[in-house]
Formats: sequence, C-alpha cells, structure tokens
Amino acid sequence: MPAPQSPASRTPAGQPGPREAHGPGALARDRYDAVIVGGGHNGLVAAAYLARAGQSVLVLERLGTTGGAAISTRPFAGVDARLSRYSYLVSLLPDKIVRDLGLDFAVRKRTVSSYTPAVRDGRPTGLLVAGEGTRDSFAAITGGEREYAAWQRFYGMTQRVAERVFPTLTEPLPGRDALRERIDDADAWRMLFEEPLGVAVEENFTDDLVRGVVLTDALIGTFTDAHDTSLLQNRCFLYHVIGGGTGDWDVPVGGMGALTDALAGAARAAGAEIRVRHEATRIETDGNAAQVTVRTPDGERVVAADRVLVNASPQALAGLLGDTPPPPAEGAQLKVNMLLTRLPRLRDRSVDPRQAFAGTFHIAEGYGQLADAYRDAAAGRLPTAPPSEIYCHSLTDPTILGPELAARGYQTLTLFGLHAPARLFAADNDAARAALLKATLAELDAHLEEPITDCLALDADGEPCIEAKTPLDLERDLRLPGGHIFHRDLSFPYADESTGRWGVETAHANVLLCGAGAVRGGGVSGVPGHNAAMAALGE
Repeated sequence: MPAPQSPASRTPAGQPGPREAHGPGALARDRYDAVIVGGGHNGLVAAAYLARAGQSVLVLERLGTTGGAAISTRPFAGVDARLSRYSYLVSLLPDKIVRDLGLDFAVRKRTVSSYTPAVRDGRPTGLLVAGEGTRDSFAAITGGEREYAAWQRFYGMTQRVAERVFPTLTEPLPGRDALRERIDDADAWRMLFEEPLGVAVEENFTDDLVRGVVLTDALIGTFTDAHDTSLLQNRCFLYHVIGGGTGDWDVPVGGMGALTDALAGAARAAGAEIRVRHEATRIETDGNAAQVTVRTPDGERVVAADRVLVNASPQALAGLLGDTPPPPAEGAQLKVNMLLTRLPRLRDRSVDPRQAFAGTFHIAEGYGQLADAYRDAAAGRLPTAPPSEIYCHSLTDPTILGPELAARGYQTLTLFGLHAPARLFAADNDAARAALLKATLAELDAHLEEPITDCLALDADGEPCIEAKTPLDLERDLRLPGGHIFHRDLSFPYADESTGRWGVETAHANVLLCGAGAVRGGGVSGVPGHNAAMAALGE
C-alpha cells in the first residue's frame, strides 16, 4: 500500500480539512450523470470511480464533513488526540480499491490478535493469541494440546474460505451453488452456511473461554444467539473472518479519518463535486432520469441526474423515494472512547499491558457469559455482566496523538460492547447509557489492579476523557436506523431471487444502493460503493 500520511499532515482542530473543501455554495451544474446521496466512505468510493470514468458527479452530504461513521475527531475539549470515533478497524477494504483509486492510505498489522483474561484455580491468568506464544498460552489455560490443535484446524478452515470468498466481493454476485463450488469444502459450507454456528463451536471446542473467543466475531453489532436458526450469527461471523483473504483486522494509520480524507481527495481530484451541508430530501424517477430535491444552506434546489446512488440505509432510501420502508433495524452495541495517561496494570502479571491491549482484549465474553447476556437483553434487561472488547489504537499507530501526549505515554482505548440492543435505551437513554457504562467498566476492573477510571486523562475543563454512544445516539448523530452499524441484518454474499447482478440494485432501474445495507455491505469496506459504480457503468 502507499506510504501513510505523516502526522504533520493532520488538520489542526477547528480548521477546515480536505473533507470540507467543497462546502456550501452554488452547485456547478443543473444536471449530472450521477448524484450520490451521502458522503460516507462508500459514497466517496463510488464518486471516485465514476468521476475517473469521465462522468459528472455530485456528492450530497447532510453533515458538515464527509465520512459518516468512518471519521476521526478530537472528542475531548482541548486535547490533541484524534480518535476514530465510530468505526475503528479495517479488514474488509480490498487492496484493489486502494490501488484503483491511488489512495494515500495504509494500515498496520497488530502484533497481538487477542487477549482474554480469566481466573483458573483461583489465579488470574489469560489466553494470549499472539504468534509463537499462542500454543503455550493455550496449554496453560486449557491444560493440554487439544484446544490449540482444534483452534489451528478451525481457523485454517476459515482462512481457506476467506481466500476463496473475499475476492468475489468486488465481482458480480455469485449464485449460492457457484459460491459453494468455489469454496469446495463440504464441512466448511455446512458449518458456516447451513447450520447455526454454535453447533460448530461446540463440536470443535470444549473450553468455555475458547468457545467465547470464537463466538464473539459472530456478535459484533449483531443481536443474536449462537444457535439462532436464522443464521444471522453465521453471516456476521463470515464477514469478520474473510477480510483481506486472511481475516486480519488492521489499524488504519492516522485513524479512520485518514481513509475518508484520502477518498474525498481521490474523488475531488477526478472531478467529483462534493457539497457538505447539502441534504437530499426527495428522489423522483421514471427509471430513466431522476430529479433530486436538495436542501442547501441557501434554500431548496432541484437537480437532475441520469442515475442516483444512495449511500444511506434502505429505510432512508425508501423515505426519499416515497416507497414502503423495509422492516425496522435494531442496533445492539455500546461504543466507548477513552484517553488514558497510562495503560492500567493487570492482575495477570504474566502479560504486559502493552501486549494485552495491543490486540482485542475480551471482557466477560466466555461462551456461557455471552449466552447469559443475550438472555438478559432479550428479556429487556441490561446484561448483569456486559460483554465487551477493547483495543488500543495508539500502541500500533501513535500518530493519532499529539507529540506531547505521545511523549508522556498517553494511550487511547476503544471499547465495543455487545448485546446492547436499542430497546434497552428507549425509556431513558441517558440513564441506561450511564448504568451500562458503569457495569461494563466494572467487568473490566475485575481484571485490573487499579480502576480504569484512575487512568483516564482529563480534558481542558477537568472532565475525564471518556465518551459512550448507544444505538440511539448513533441513530441521532448519523441516522443509522435503530443505531444499526450495518444498516440492516447482514446477508450471505451470494445472489438469490431478490438480488440483482451486483447486489446494489433497487426497484428503480436508475437508483442504486451504495451503502452498508447493500448485499455484501457492512463494515468499512468500500465494497458497496465499488459495486454500485460498476453497476452504474454497466460493468
């Protein structure tokens, strides 16, 4: 990949950056080849591809900057730490898109995959998945070789699937049979595509802790159970293990905003017109030509387009078209950002905190704990022991910290809580957020020698540097339906009777869905943007 952006190129707080280069003002045209509704990363991918193909392109973004959920911000007053506020790791972004668009963007590998603290025989310990030491860690936790051997077999299988499935994400949708033939592994197909993932987890592993580590990838942003017969957990798991053909989750150098800035720059350099604070409020189409009503800072405007690509949820698309919306979505996560003066000390003295937090630090994510938390939430209660996972971006990429903070050893922590469906916050979002955050941090503190709150930095107003976002907060801030980070339930990456050639088609021939709600959408991937552009170009 190209060299990463240098820290010096980051935009100082409060100053307009590359994403705001085309702000309010008169539109350049009355008619465009393509209007893109929503300036999130997928919309920018589509814009860059179409503009590079010689088309006139207008990107309309409601907010003051592009990027949507893939942004970096300084959330703490007077503190020079630029955090990936919502989306935070990269796995599903194909190298093809980076190369095609000439993006000045890079990722770094994490030295540790995961650390899961535990108590065995009354002694604090943990499972460390980190290269050559993984085998010894498994032996210490499970008392033998069996679980490690099962781990190797299982993830060897998922990597073979990843190598075969990931390249198809930027190709026309394969049929179910064609994808099964491509995978060419009957057991893998059964475990991942045909029966609840819990069956495979329980067949392959015996240790509750190990089972939980495996299952977590099936629950990220997805409210479901290991044995859900809808296979929603399988679909979520699949997207979490196929990225890049390896399943690795990498750290975006400079934060997620570095990707957004690179995409906006690529689209702009190719000739796309990007307008922030311009909100599309209606789309009218006869299938051949469309008109888009736009609310601008100066009033309402109507622009014509041959086609419209919508980088918003299926619910938002239906609202723009006046169509019947699909069933409502429901997000199910708690997102917490923190800035620390130091990493906390662990009760497990066998592992350095810089190792433990460099990968995914699992909290209350044993197999039984995950099932208990799901039952609590499904019954309308905040989980007694909320499961979550943490990682420290700044250990792998310190460029997101100002030089003074980095020199003083400050670190960022990103926490993602599971089994926190939007329904739990409906009665009183603020009170439920506070209660869940307190319970979640208590589960973390159980594995620390000092409370995590003792390590929090203070902002310019003397307040602790910590913020939490519930699904309702994400719905308010980003218009994610129900706070669902994937816009709707993920789907298997193959065609069925309801999908088109690329998985982005709608009931209107010249209106395409280029956001996370498209087939093969979800996560920071750019795949729906690429595929919508290919569909628009007739590829």
